[in-house]
Amino acid sequence: MSVRAPQVAVRATAELGEGPTWDPVTERLTWVDILSSRVHGYDPSGGRRTVLATEQHVSAAKPREGGGLVLNLRDGIGLLSASGGFSWLLREPVPGRRGNEAAVAPDGALWAGTMAYDERPGGGNLRRITGDGTAVEVLPDVSISNGTGWSPDGRLMYYVDTPTRRIDVFDVVGTDVRGRRPLAEVEEGAGFPDGLCVDADGCVWVALWDGAAVRRYTPDGRLDRTVGLPVRRPTACAFGGAGLTDLYITTARVGHRPHPLAGSLLVLEDAGRGLPQPAFAG
Repeated sequence: MSVRAPQVAVRATAELGEGPTWDPVTERLTWVDILSSRVHGYDPSGGRRTVLATEQHVSAAKPREGGGLVLNLRDGIGLLSASGGFSWLLREPVPGRRGNEAAVAPDGALWAGTMAYDERPGGGNLRRITGDGTAVEVLPDVSISNGTGWSPDGRLMYYVDTPTRRIDVFDVVGTDVRGRRPLAEVEEGAGFPDGLCVDADGCVWVALWDGAAVRRYTPDGRLDRTVGLPVRRPTACAFGGAGLTDLYITTARVGHRPHPLAGSLLVLEDAGRGLPQPAFAG
């Protein structure tokens, strides 16, 4: 299957764009600029954009069942109501640590990662957080918690701890995951795996930080497709738009001499078919 060349959906200068998420209720894409503490909204049908400032670094913003957003912030998990009111669901500040990435599981729980600002090995973790704020640490000693996603039948969970260069896969057993094993490994010189999403065929799309590309891996770990990008540091990807056929890609400017499009939101039109993403049950 051929994929069209990437286009610019939103020209921006995000320092560290991340976490694209399609909301089927509002038919809008939400994404964040972590280091600028901004939550961006984009309506592809009309081109309307919104920007919301947060008081802390924000690494993910996901729709809630009752409207509004759940945020993975520096000091924990926050809730934004549909009217814009803020409250903490879980506040556990750790000096030198911030949230990094998050995803909502099929059962509506938030799987939220953390990392140390200095990126030291083992400085972060991955937690499962329910709608009432109950948190369970699933993976301790994570270095840079990144992409998380589930297979179409919900029986497998995919996960990236970026410095390992791997996409790992787990068996889902109730609310737990077990049997961690590599699905695929990104070779030296091709960049590092960052955010990911799973399509309707069960294939895993992953953005390659410092690799100027997104890749698609089949459920058995075979590299199926590579799409080159004009920017060196794509960070995450998600399907959105009518029919969930367009792949949106966030990008970053931080840490290098950026391409003029670095920090923009890119889109691969008609890249495949995505899965509807559940809202946070809280």
